[in-house]
Amino acid sequence: MEYGLLGRKLGHSWSAPIHHELGCSAYRLIELEPEELGPFLKREDIGGLNVTIPYKRAVMEYCDELDPLAQAIGSVNTIVRRNGKLHGYNTDAIGLRYMASRAGIAFVGKKVVVLGSGGASLTAQALAKADGAREVVVISRSGENNYENLHLHADADLIINATPVGMFPRCGESPVDLRAFPQCSGVLDAIYNPRRTALLLQAEELGIPCSDGLPMLVAQAVAAEEYFFDKTIPASETERILRLLRSRMTNIVLIGMPGSGKTTVGEALEQLTGREAIDLDREIVRRAGRSIPEIFASDGEASFRELERQVTAEIGAMSGKLILTGGGVVKDPRNYAPLHQNGRIYHIWRELDVLPVEGRPISQRSSAEALWAERKPLYEAFRDALVDNNGTVEETAQAIWRDFCEDSGT
Repeated sequence: MEYGLLGRKLGHSWSAPIHHELGCSAYRLIELEPEELGPFLKREDIGGLNVTIPYKRAVMEYCDELDPLAQAIGSVNTIVRRNGKLHGYNTDAIGLRYMASRAGIAFVGKKVVVLGSGGASLTAQALAKADGAREVVVISRSGENNYENLHLHADADLIINATPVGMFPRCGESPVDLRAFPQCSGVLDAIYNPRRTALLLQAEELGIPCSDGLPMLVAQAVAAEEYFFDKTIPASETERILRLLRSRMTNIVLIGMPGSGKTTVGEALEQLTGREAIDLDREIVRRAGRSIPEIFASDGEASFRELERQVTAEIGAMSGKLILTGGGVVKDPRNYAPLHQNGRIYHIWRELDVLPVEGRPISQRSSAEALWAERKPLYEAFRDALVDNNGTVEETAQAIWRDFCEDSGT
């Protein structure tokens, strides 16, 4: 029987590993062009399908029966064949409710602003209304409520992003500035790659409760599997799979003073975790075709920092990597978002009097004490955890891995 995710472009979907964890080993990604949709849905070997952009509404005409919730929403994301008939459901609403509840966000009595008017928006609108929202406003590019008159809805309590703005690979883009909503008490973003979009990074900065879309993705997949195989799945499975995916996809990022041991600790972590290690300084050297001292000597530090910023933005958008940074990556605050969006950042600390300076232009120009005085607050602003590297490299790597296994899944 055929099980899988139906869409047009699915290169970065995480649905398959979720369903594999739930026991559906046959689940696969099925990319179709619009003209292929109808013939495919007539196949008799369809067992169960999830549906994503751009077909959530288009598949409705091929369903023999529609669940009342899917009909009310006007969008189908789950199809099951039973007795030769296609039954359409919407489990996105179940996922969105789980996502909001997990973040401590409730709809009752709130003014909800939904960004976007597509299939995900329909689900958000229906759920907000069903769960007691006081008012639901849809913002689209050309509708009555649009991005040019957002000021009319500055009293919004909750913001839901149902657009692809900020999704990989266009990391760093945001559909709105949250400062335009001074009463905002919750932000939900249906995007799950990157883990923290620019919208969610701003919510974090402003202290607003928020969530990315991965809890929604996992919860809706669990509900879909229950429809596929007419079974009940323990609620604990949702959190187990969510934690597993978080751990697999979150980057381990090492920052610290020049000579603090990021490279050697990274090598140990690479062996311990099996992750691909990416050294930003080595990547800069590879692209520039010159050593770092040569870049400093010929072009100056400003040129090097710009190269560093470009490489950091590119590598930080990846998932499941081990990222080793240069000692001065924290000097440019723009590097924080790319490193934090998918990563847990570890500050490697080593006593100043044992830090080497050979081959390190900045260390040769400044004493370790002066450099530390300048950078200490910068490291503190970037880091998620401080790790002592005054013992053995293996002990440091083990400490990082223990912390990561415990905290990266939340």
